[in-house]
Formats: sequence, structure tokens, C-alpha cells
Amino acid sequence: MDKIHPTAVIDSSARLGKDVVVGPNCFIDADVEIGAGCILDVNVVIGKNVKIGRNNIFYPGAVIGRNPQMLGVRPDSRFGSLEIGNDNLIREFVTIHPSIYPDGTTKIGDNNMIMIGVHVGHDCTIEDKTVISNNTQISGHCKIETGAWLSGVVLMHQFVTVGKWSYAAGFAGLNHDVPPFVIVSGHYPPQVRAVNKRGLVRAGFSDQQQQAVIEAFKSLFRKKTPLLENAKALAAQDGLDENVKAMVDSIINSSKHRFGRYLELLRRKDH
Repeated sequence: MDKIHPTAVIDSSARLGKDVVVGPNCFIDADVEIGAGCILDVNVVIGKNVKIGRNNIFYPGAVIGRNPQMLGVRPDSRFGSLEIGNDNLIREFVTIHPSIYPDGTTKIGDNNMIMIGVHVGHDCTIEDKTVISNNTQISGHCKIETGAWLSGVVLMHQFVTVGKWSYAAGFAGLNHDVPPFVIVSGHYPPQVRAVNKRGLVRAGFSDQQQQAVIEAFKSLFRKKTPLLENAKALAAQDGLDENVKAMVDSIINSSKHRFGRYLELLRRKDH
């Protein structure tokens, strides 16, 4: 049975699934869909055109789907949508913005933990099983791939991609793409430090898969020759392990943009 607190305000067009809990002083705007089993704690705000899957928990003060932070924005400005998958934990005072494009979507996948004070900007994609720690700030148009872990107060420039099962240490400033399976720290520029061995275990990789990533890391980052040259040499090998290929592709794609942000090449020209 749904449990709606009498102080909650819910637009008549909103659609709530089975066993949704809406706590005191929550606000749910027009054209919102919330899947079964979701819990909205105290003072949660859900903006227009937000679609939420099953069994998500929103902690007090989360503001989800309100207008992006842009100059010239008015309350009646038209923006795109926000989609959130299933089984996410979204902690206190998290803000997630919809797309700036009327036909665009900000996307959050499944089984993510987004901790206190995190900001996710417009047009971002967060895949699955990520951990985004307290007060991390993610600019617009970024992508965080499956299993990535961002420690506290990580700052991300627009259009940066963080590769799957990688780890960014606290206070890292990410202004270029991060390859999969690595640890980075520092800022402007951040530096690749090591293989994220804990991430490989979390990913469920076999010993053989882990060793392939470790050997590839040595070939890419421990030789004195340029990184891009090393990546192209690995790419030319036959029968490349799929995880090694993901590392190589990330490096080669990032090199196509002068600041190492591949998604910049896909920037829309209509805004």
C-alpha cells in the first residue's frame, strides 16, 4: 500500500507505482513517473519530466530534475528529461539536472550509490554500480561508466568520461578522460597511478582477465615511449583481450580531442 504523508504535494499528472512512500514536505511535479517500492524521505523534490524506476531511495533534501544551472534560465524555460533506473541510493542534498535540450535526457542507471552533496549536471550519463562520494561535483555532458568509484570532493570538467571500474582519489580534478581500470589522483592534470585491483575484483574478473589488464597497464603507462604510441601498438595486436581493448580505445579516442575529452567531439551545435 502506498504511504503518502499528508504534507506532501503531488501533481495530479504524476504516476506512482505500488508501495511508493512519500514522506513529509515532499514535492512531486508534473509528468513524473515513480516505480514500485521507491522511498522519498523528508523534503525531497522531484521536478518535471522525471522517470524513476523501482526500489530507489531518496534521502532528505535531494532535489531531482529541477532546471539546469545556466544563465538566463527562467522558471518557465523548457528543458529535456531525466531518467533514473532501479535500486539506486541517492543521499542527502544530491542535485541531478535534466538535459538542456528539449529532446535530450540525463540518464542514471542501476545500483548506484550517490552520496551526500553530490551534483550531477545536465546531459550526464551515469551507468551502473558506481559509487560517487560526498560533495563530488560532476559538470554537464559527463559520462561515468559502470563500476567507477569517485572518492570525496572529486571535480569533473564538462565532457569528461571516467572509464569503467576505475577509481579517482579524493580531491582529484578531472579535466580529461580517465581510462578504464586505473587509479587517478591529483588535478590539472590528474595522473594515472596504478591499476585499480580492487575494481577488478568488484567487477568479478577472473585471474586471467586481471593479469591481462595488469600487463596492458605496464605496456601503456610504464614505458618511456608516448602513451598514444603504446596504445596504437597494443591495438595492432591480434586477439586483443576485450578489457585491454577498452583501455586502448579510451586512450585513442581521447587523443582525438586536443584536451583529451572525447565527448567534446560529439558536442551538439544547437545550444
